[in-house]
Amino acid sequence: MAKESMKARDRKRDALIAKYAEKRARLKAEGDYEGLQKLPRNASPVRQHNRCKLTGRPKGYMRQFGVSRITFRELASSGLIPGVKKASW
Repeated sequence: MAKESMKARDRKRDALIAKYAEKRARLKAEGDYEGLQKLPRNASPVRQHNRCKLTGRPKGYMRQFGVSRITFRELASSGLIPGVKKASW
């Protein structure tokens, strides 16, 4: 389980990205790189990191489901993800 401060930092970063998205796109189209430099660092989408929606784990993230590999395995084993079942042969 990730620390609450890390989750909060990511939520704050998400808000900044959304806030400056239009301005960033306009500055990029104009080629105004000095204007881009003046934007906050956390307004850049590159600094965003995918985290598990349930636990906040930053590594082993499965983009298709939005959860980490550990959480995915638990949910799949208990039958909570439609269309997914444990392989057996």
